[in-house]
Amino acid sequence: MRISGITRAALAAGAVLVLATGCSARDTTTEPSASASVDESTLVASLPAATSEVDEVTWALVEGEPRSVVPGADYNFVAPNLCDSLLQIQPDFSIEAGIADSAEWTDPVTFVIDLREGVTFWDGTPVTADDVVYSLERHWKDVTDAYYGAFVLVTSMEATSDTQVTVHFTAPDSDFRNAIASGGGAVLSKAYSEEAGDTLGTSAGGLMCAGPYELESWTPGKEIVTVANEDYWGGAPLVKKLTYTFIPDGTTLTNALLEGEVDGAFNVPPASRSAFEGSDTGRLVVGPSTASLSFGPTTDQGAAASPQIRQALSMAIDREQYIQTVLNGLGYVQSTFVAPFSWSGAEAADVYQAGYDALAVPSVDMDAAKKLVEESGIDTSVPLTLAIPAGSKELSQTAAIVQSAAQQIGLTIEIDERQASDFAAIFLDESAREGLDFVATTGYTETPGVLAYPQLFLLPAELGGIFNWSGYSNDAVTAGLQAARTTPDATAAAQAYVDAQEIFAPDMLQITLAGAYHTTFLSNELTGATTSVAAYSSPWALHLGGE
Repeated sequence: MRISGITRAALAAGAVLVLATGCSARDTTTEPSASASVDESTLVASLPAATSEVDEVTWALVEGEPRSVVPGADYNFVAPNLCDSLLQIQPDFSIEAGIADSAEWTDPVTFVIDLREGVTFWDGTPVTADDVVYSLERHWKDVTDAYYGAFVLVTSMEATSDTQVTVHFTAPDSDFRNAIASGGGAVLSKAYSEEAGDTLGTSAGGLMCAGPYELESWTPGKEIVTVANEDYWGGAPLVKKLTYTFIPDGTTLTNALLEGEVDGAFNVPPASRSAFEGSDTGRLVVGPSTASLSFGPTTDQGAAASPQIRQALSMAIDREQYIQTVLNGLGYVQSTFVAPFSWSGAEAADVYQAGYDALAVPSVDMDAAKKLVEESGIDTSVPLTLAIPAGSKELSQTAAIVQSAAQQIGLTIEIDERQASDFAAIFLDESAREGLDFVATTGYTETPGVLAYPQLFLLPAELGGIFNWSGYSNDAVTAGLQAARTTPDATAAAQAYVDAQEIFAPDMLQITLAGAYHTTFLSNELTGATTSVAAYSSPWALHLGGE
């Protein structure tokens, strides 16, 4: 899971698949007006594969310049095109073979990875089992690593041949296979990585991987240039040079896209929707996602720690109006903090969907909200503080909406806008949360599966609940989530999760305000890009090229 505003250091306690990003300014000159809701049947997970070569494509990163292009070390769309993983997440969030031709459980606690024949790094050296062990151990042995949580049940791993790795576990782990389809399974050259040391993945140190693009140059503050890997095992990309430029300002990005100065970007400003849809040079593509906007408690004291207060705030917020105001129609009402696309490719998808459909859909009920506030017994004269990151238009709007809703049910919310480093400190340092009651975030899960969010917010800290700041404790929920992870049978695991969800969803450890679709704008001359949330962890530009 990735949460806007958190740095990698937030994982020091060993969270499950959490990585964070700096927030970007998205102010634009185009103010959102009432826009049509998106028909989910029209969502596009990927564009038709390209048929012709393109010399060069320039892609803008609205998130700004990355600190590193090592998968998991920083949030960016560069790394997935550079470093292939053992398995590969598809645009529809299913999983297929990657560098590993096979990666399966041979018994409940033994996982065997067999490498594809003939895969080489960019320098022509073969990808071996030793490289895989080295790459996986980077996560397994470092509690500050972004993917450490995916390896907590691992007891040992070894190369059992030149092309095979065997991993042993203390218990079955339904999440592990998903994790190695993301950056958790990215394979780096052991020799190159050890020589690069602390500079690995930076503009000074580079890296060596086996993905469809290789890193050619990195000019800090300006651009990252990658070139096609002509010997890529999946076939050479059609775009021969893919250059990334850094444009975190929403107005600048919108203008650059509309004027053709850059060819494409992900996560484009919702406020510019009408301008994008009216463009003659490119088109806006809306795809499925696991992303959502929410706010949750930062303390186990006072009003924020009360489920009744959280329920009351939820009842006071009009989700449809929120989606129009903040996302310009590019979102949907989400019933709990795990989005339906998370299980779309799962074996037991029907079980997850039935459980989700049984949840209450958030709706406005001001009288019930006021009654909950009264019944809670909290002192309504004490103001509550909501933290947001400076420069995020969507979260600034979110805070204003929450503040207004709170006032209507007798609560007072003050907004604490913090610069990037101070906002990140909320997730790193308990002292930084002093005086705060809530924090607003944008988050998503980058791999299929349902457990990333719940484990972080619902489990005790010693079991991975590093964001369980309200002290939530429910034995049935803990047991259900643990069973969902360690039960080999997919249907039984799904039912264990659904049973736990029925209990924890009403407690609103995160008050989910909306699910947000994945947005892509690209030139009319291009096609083939992955346009779903899978772009975060798979080689989204592999099939990019000319119409």
